[in-house]
Amino acid sequence: MLWPVETRSVSPVFVGRTDELGALDEALTRAGGAEPQALLLGGEAGVGKTRLVEEFATAACRRGAVVALGGCVEIGADGLPFAPFSSALRTLRAALPDEWAAAAAGQEEELARLLPELGEATTSRHDEQGTARLFELTARLLERIAADRTVVLVLEDLHWSDASTRHLLAYLLRTLRTGRLVVLATYRSDDIHRRHPLRPLLAELDRLRTVHRLELARFNREEVGRQIAGILAAEPDPAQVDEIFDRSDGNAFFVEELAVAGAESCRTGLTDSLRDLLLVRVEALPESAQRVARVVAEGGSTVEYRLLEAVAGLAEDDLIEALRAAVGANILTPTPAGDGYRFRHSLVREAVADDLLPGERSRLNRRYAEALEADPALVPADARVTRLASYWYQAHDPAKALPAVLDASVVARRRHAYSEQLSLLERAMELWDTAPEEIRAALRPVDYTDVYPPCGCDPVTTPLRYLDLMAEAAVAGRFCGERERALKITKKALRILEDDDDAQRAAWFWVQRSRLVQGLGRGDGWQELGTAQGLVRGLPPSEVHADVLANVAAWSMLHEPGPEALAAAERAVEYARMVGAREIELNARITLGCLMVDAGDVGNGLRELERVRDAALQEGVAHVAGRAYVNLPSELDSVGRSRESVPILREGLVFARRFGLLDSEAWIWGNLSDSLYTLGQWDEAAEAAAGALGSAASAKPRGAGALRLAHIALARGDAEEAARQLAISHAHYGTHDPMPQALLPVARIAIGVAAAQGRLLDARTELDRALAFGFWPGTQRYGWPLLLAAATAEADARALPAAADGRTEVLDRLAEAVRKLATGAPVWQAYERWTRAELHRAHGTDTAALWSDVVTDFETLDRPYDLARVRRRLAQALLEEAAGDDERERARELLRLAGAVAEHLGARPLADAVALLAQRARLTLTGKTPGRALDPAESLGLTIRERDVLRLVSAGRTNRQIAEELFISPKTASVHVSNILGKLGVAGRGEAAAVAHRLGLFPVEALDPTR
Repeated sequence: MLWPVETRSVSPVFVGRTDELGALDEALTRAGGAEPQALLLGGEAGVGKTRLVEEFATAACRRGAVVALGGCVEIGADGLPFAPFSSALRTLRAALPDEWAAAAAGQEEELARLLPELGEATTSRHDEQGTARLFELTARLLERIAADRTVVLVLEDLHWSDASTRHLLAYLLRTLRTGRLVVLATYRSDDIHRRHPLRPLLAELDRLRTVHRLELARFNREEVGRQIAGILAAEPDPAQVDEIFDRSDGNAFFVEELAVAGAESCRTGLTDSLRDLLLVRVEALPESAQRVARVVAEGGSTVEYRLLEAVAGLAEDDLIEALRAAVGANILTPTPAGDGYRFRHSLVREAVADDLLPGERSRLNRRYAEALEADPALVPADARVTRLASYWYQAHDPAKALPAVLDASVVARRRHAYSEQLSLLERAMELWDTAPEEIRAALRPVDYTDVYPPCGCDPVTTPLRYLDLMAEAAVAGRFCGERERALKITKKALRILEDDDDAQRAAWFWVQRSRLVQGLGRGDGWQELGTAQGLVRGLPPSEVHADVLANVAAWSMLHEPGPEALAAAERAVEYARMVGAREIELNARITLGCLMVDAGDVGNGLRELERVRDAALQEGVAHVAGRAYVNLPSELDSVGRSRESVPILREGLVFARRFGLLDSEAWIWGNLSDSLYTLGQWDEAAEAAAGALGSAASAKPRGAGALRLAHIALARGDAEEAARQLAISHAHYGTHDPMPQALLPVARIAIGVAAAQGRLLDARTELDRALAFGFWPGTQRYGWPLLLAAATAEADARALPAAADGRTEVLDRLAEAVRKLATGAPVWQAYERWTRAELHRAHGTDTAALWSDVVTDFETLDRPYDLARVRRRLAQALLEEAAGDDERERARELLRLAGAVAEHLGARPLADAVALLAQRARLTLTGKTPGRALDPAESLGLTIRERDVLRLVSAGRTNRQIAEELFISPKTASVHVSNILGKLGVAGRGEAAAVAHRLGLFPVEALDPTR
């Protein structure tokens, strides 16, 4: 082992970087207060990122922090999966063994995917959520370790990072909420071209307000002079500073190289090539040391001493002398653990590697591979298979590379590094045709392919076939989110199968294609599922057959629920039981239970969902249990049992977080928001909706979260915010895959927003689209709120002249939809009565008796906001029917109760309507004696002239028409309109008219354009 050698090329004086060190020091201070910090440090190669990190790490250690550093490892063209996290976690485990043990307790088998020394990784199910589960465990592990001790996690060289590392870092920075943790990641900014895989991650992290980005600039002339003085231990000649500054352009590493080269007279003058500059001191080494440098350059970021000894072909004494020369010249440096060597700067390694001849590079990779095959213990166990695959591939030997690459793909899958698995499998497909037949005949058996039936009689012993390889790649692509690549592979497989009578495998690939098409937003996936269903029809039962039926049933539940969907779910359960496909059976039973509830068989459907949840928990089928935690409380809420759903949802959140089920967690948050909204807990409902937006891995649960926020904003009178969230929801849902559970709630909120903004025609357009889409059996939970919103909008706009055209047709269509839509539960029976009452109000025929029945219905339900709304309507009807003292007292009490709920919830439109109605009727809701009834226009601060202008705006008049009627100029009319919009806090004339009508500022006859 060689100890570090002191050289002059690194300045002992740390130069500049005051602002950057200040930002890092501030982050450390904040982290000490249990506020996690995330920083990205970018800069060109050689600008001094590593030196800055070393200086910060030293300062952090002096303040009692634990620093865990991990670097991304480049092996040829391949990054090692999770390499920086594995290295950093290994350091943490060694530095804080007790804290580590407590934080990792019970999760060691899963965390072994990152640290193989923890034991054999668990054989848990592989699915789209597998990586997320590992990420969630890692994030919580770090939070627990950093609960009482500040931890600095440094991840260097992200420009070499593998996809799994990038995904884990993104997850970590999105989800860290507590702990005394600083995450600092560095990258080369000059390497990040438009197609670099790190570029999208940097863009994503820039959008996170919790991530602070630092860009390290080059040194100015004064800083270069100080650096040279530190290197030379003497004040440099000003002319030399000018020359080096001009030549290096302030790059710290080039300053070092130029200063040392000048001091050692390595050459007579400055070369024209920076590459020559980097190579000049290498070429000054003895030949044996140059040879060792070339070997190390091709071995990867770090090369173990014993592996280097096996590859270099030198006697041990000669090798040590060569290494001593390279280390003494500051070309190579020992690794911190003292078991290997690396280049002091990656720029020199890259220059040396680029200087290798093509044949020389292949020969070195072959020698590395042969040495590793001969003695696998030469490298750490967790990197062995991956590095061997890379060496053989770079050696351009298909016969050796194909089996090595396939073995590495299995290791990647077991670590949930699905992105790396996909890349390795694609490399295997590239090598397939060039590998000899006898090699292909001796390949490993098929690895994980879901329910795909491998080729051959015995999947345990039959060598992998090309179609099996494509199946592995398709699954890996789906799991890691690389849907485009997976779809390309799937299409190719189906072309291969066109000439084969192989219905089962073709059906399996069609199911994959359906999932991928939906995930890519290119359709609803039914055509592909229908093709798969046709292929298996008439075939004997099999796992593929059961899987196809389960997918068909699940698709039908979401898109076309009804008797046919119910029958499909029953068949899926039957086939899954026949072939012993337990997970498929449980999934199909969830679908069946939901469809039973929606069909009116509420008790049996809910019991089936409970049984599946309990079975999935007992059998450890996490993804099925996660789905049950989404659907069981959703179905409870759908029949008005929201209070029962809340504890189940909260239990589901804990479960989903524990197992990293991101989308399940997001759906649970969304369902919790619905239930809390219904129960009158709106602040908590808004927090839950935000949780859905923040935790979702895919678009649709984010769309649902935004829609819930829009719903709450609309009920609180913030139409602008509701419209903004509605647009976000639209963008997440897209238009490629219309489903009742998305399309109908979106239409309902769109109708409400349009009505609140005075855009009745837009509200009618949304209604037309929804009625054209139709209400499938079991969708009454979405249909009744939509019909109610449309009927309420029409009733509220009854006095508006602009609403007259087409009103009769709209009300007739609404009445027809009300007649046809099923109820199925007391809550929807109450909604039916409410909607009919609103239609009567739209015709001007509603009565107190009618509204009294509606109130009676809602008094038995646990829906305080709905009850407050219908109480206000009943009070209004009582007062309009020439009420006596008893009716007035009843109306006063109804308004008092409704107003209290509205104030508690922050439902401003309802609170304003209650207050206005009480004011006009001279009713006291607070116990004070009423004075003169306040004119609503006066309460808004409107002048008499502005009141007249608003009346004409509400009647649909233009500025010119207003000017003619009031004998003012059009410009003056325009000024009045602008003032009115400002006082009302609205954006346009239609919204102003809607506010005027809602507050009852003008009687109906005052708005009659024929008057």
